Amino acid sequence: MKVGKLGSMLLALTLVAGLIAGCGSESKDTKSSGSGSNSSSGKAGEIYFLNFKPEIAPVYEKIAKDYEAETGVKVKVVTAAAGTYETTLKSEIAKSDAPTIFQINGPVGYQNWKDYALDLKDTKLYSYLSDKNLAVTDGGGVFGIPYAVEGYGIIYNNAIMKKYFELPDKAVSVASMDEVKNFDTLKSVVEDMTAKKDKLGIKGVFASTSLAAGEQWRWQTHLANLPLYYEFKDNKEYGNTILAGLNSKEIEFKYNPNFKNIFDLYINNSVTKGQLLGSKSVADSMAEFALGQAAMVQNGNWAWSQVNEVDGNVVKADDIKFLPIYTGVSGEENQGLAVGTENYFSINSKASPEKQKASIAFLEWLFSSDKGKGYVTKDLGFITPFNTFKDNEKPADPLAKEVTNWMQKDGIVSVPWTFAAFPSEEFKNAFGDALLQYAQGNKTWDDVVTTVKDSWKAEKAK
Repeated sequence: MKVGKLGSMLLALTLVAGLIAGCGSESKDTKSSGSGSNSSSGKAGEIYFLNFKPEIAPVYEKIAKDYEAETGVKVKVVTAAAGTYETTLKSEIAKSDAPTIFQINGPVGYQNWKDYALDLKDTKLYSYLSDKNLAVTDGGGVFGIPYAVEGYGIIYNNAIMKKYFELPDKAVSVASMDEVKNFDTLKSVVEDMTAKKDKLGIKGVFASTSLAAGEQWRWQTHLANLPLYYEFKDNKEYGNTILAGLNSKEIEFKYNPNFKNIFDLYINNSVTKGQLLGSKSVADSMAEFALGQAAMVQNGNWAWSQVNEVDGNVVKADDIKFLPIYTGVSGEENQGLAVGTENYFSINSKASPEKQKASIAFLEWLFSSDKGKGYVTKDLGFITPFNTFKDNEKPADPLAKEVTNWMQKDGIVSVPWTFAAFPSEEFKNAFGDALLQYAQGNKTWDDVVTTVKDSWKAEKAK
C-alpha cells in the first residue's frame, strides 16, 4: 500500500460519510429476502456490477462475457470514474435498474450503505473466507465480503536467520523462526544476533527505522495499528475495532508499553543509530535489507518489488518471509499479520430474490471455478482471502504467498487495519514526530504517550 493512499484514507471516508449520510432508511429486516439462496440464478436475466477500479475494468468486461457464455446470465459491468465511486453508487442505487453487486469500504462504508446490504452469512462465498474475522458483520449478520487483501508484518531474510541458528555459540535455544511466536523470544533472538552481527555479516538486525519527514508511516500508522487495535478490541460496545476507534473521542493508549517494546527493539538493533534516523527514508531501509545489511524490516507484501529491484539485491524469493509484529501482548502466539483491505463486495438487498441469487452465484463462480480463479490470479492480480485457491493458483510474488499462508494457518487471527479510525493526518504526523524526538533522545517515552493522547483528543474535537 502506498503511503499517499494511507494518508488519504480517513479523509476520504469522512467525505463519503458526509456525502451519503442520507442514503437509505429501511430496517435491516428487509435484507432477509434471498439471503443464503446461492445455488441458482433463477430467472434474473441480467445482473449489474458497479466496479470500483477503472484500471481493471477491461478484465471485468472479459469476465462478464465468459460468464454469460457459460451460464446464460448477462453481467452488466459499469465502472465509476476514479474518485467518484460513492457519488456514482448514490446515483445508481436509486434507479429501477440498480446495481445488484456493489462495493463498500469496510465497516465505515457499511454504516452508510447498511440499508442496501444483504445478509450473506449463509452463502458459499462467506464460507470460502479463510479468516471470517475479515468480513463486515453486524448483529450476527455478514454484510460485506472482502475479495482482495494486503498484509504487513516483519519481513525477514531466512538465509541470514538460518546462518544465525547454525552458530555453535548462539545464546538461545531456538532452532528456527518457526519457534519465534512471541515478543520475548523475538527479543532474545534479535539481541543475540546483534552481539554476533560481525559473524553474520550484517550491519544490524533491523533495517533503519525511517523517521524522515513524510517517511514515518510505517510507525505512526502501521506500527501504531497494533496497540490501538488491542485497545479498541477491549471496547465491546461496537463489536468492531474500527467503529470503536471512530467513536472514541479520547484514547487511553493503554498498550503503549507494548508499542515501546517493539519500537525500542527496532531502534536499538538497527543498521542506523537513533540519533540519525531523522534522515532515513523507506527506500534507504529497503535497500539495506535487499543488500543483506539487515536481516529484518517492517513492511508489507508490496515491498517485494522494492527489494527485488534494488541493484545488487541478494535476497532470494525463497528466503523472504513474514513474521507477525509481536509486542508482548498476552496471547499473541495466535496473532497473525496485519491484514486489511478497502475492497468488500455487498449484494443489493433491494434487488429481486432472483437477481440476488444470480449475483451471489456469479461471485462464487469467480472465486471458486477454475476459469474464474484464473482471472483473479493472472489478470486481476488479487491476493484473495478465500480457501478455494490452491498453491499453484496463488500469486507468484513471495510476500503475497506469505500473506495467504498466514491467513490460512489454523488458530491464527489476522490483525485488522484499525488505523482507518485514526482521526487525521495531523494526528499521525504528531505521533511520528514524537517518535523521532524519542529516538534522538530529546523526549522521554512519557512525553510520547502524552503527545499521542493529546493529539488524538484535539483532532477528534475538530
